[in-house]
Amino acid sequence: MRIGLVGAGPWARTVHAPAIAAHPRWSSAGVWARRPEATAEVAAIAGGPAHASLDDLVDASDAVAFAVPPRLQGELLPGIAAAGKHLVLEKPLAADLVAAERAAAAIDDAGVCSATVLTLRFDPAIRAWLDGIEDGPHGPGTVGTARWLSGSLLGGPFASSAWRAEHGALLDVGPHVIDLMDAALGEVTGVDHARRDEPDLWRIGLVHAGGARSSLVLSLRTPVEPTDFEIAITGGVGPDGRGRHRIDSRPADAVACYSGLLDDLAAAIDSGDRSLPVDARRALHLQRIVDSILRQVAV
Repeated sequence: MRIGLVGAGPWARTVHAPAIAAHPRWSSAGVWARRPEATAEVAAIAGGPAHASLDDLVDASDAVAFAVPPRLQGELLPGIAAAGKHLVLEKPLAADLVAAERAAAAIDDAGVCSATVLTLRFDPAIRAWLDGIEDGPHGPGTVGTARWLSGSLLGGPFASSAWRAEHGALLDVGPHVIDLMDAALGEVTGVDHARRDEPDLWRIGLVHAGGARSSLVLSLRTPVEPTDFEIAITGGVGPDGRGRHRIDSRPADAVACYSGLLDDLAAAIDSGDRSLPVDARRALHLQRIVDSILRQVAV
């Protein structure tokens, strides 16, 4: 199958393009982005042509992968879905909840498969961590804690990203952490509390379907190296329903994780089963939670 790439930023260059180039089930249909020179550079990594127009890329593709800011993804996605193309989605799904709902509805209406780049889900260690937690939803005796502190927005390739600058860690790493807490403890049904301290320190409390609660501390502007990362579940784990289950290492190989996502997308297309755990409905669920957090912080 042929997959085209929309975008030519750092993530497209370092993750999407090399994973597409090396994947046994997918061949590159090329790249389109708004900057021709960058498009050509990423196309040389992914393979396939540097397209002069988005329409040309879509016509050449069976699936389209996005590596663009949320606002642009939300604007482009409905038309590409309507053209019958399967989709690899970045998170957040769109710039705001209304646009995200519109995008998810377009994917449902088109009947295409979709997968969101929640790359942590495809790391073997994190999959093993999730498998080691008793099936939920968990009750009030179970508590989740998560910490993700890094300095990635203090410098480096992502520091100039406008959408990351606006809401920092919440929009960038927040969906990853919320997704894992939701998968581990049961569906997030509410936001208990949310606070942002400048320049980018988020403290968030979530309520889960069975009564479990989780707390998150996130920042991408903390001067720490390497990244301080830990997710732990206390109570409700193990054969006796007690104990602490933790993981403190992030995936070292994002390309391998992305390749796992492409594996699952290909299998979903082959089977006709569109209900991937990381599909557009999942992305919309996470965006609803993020929207609730933003509304609480704005009060």
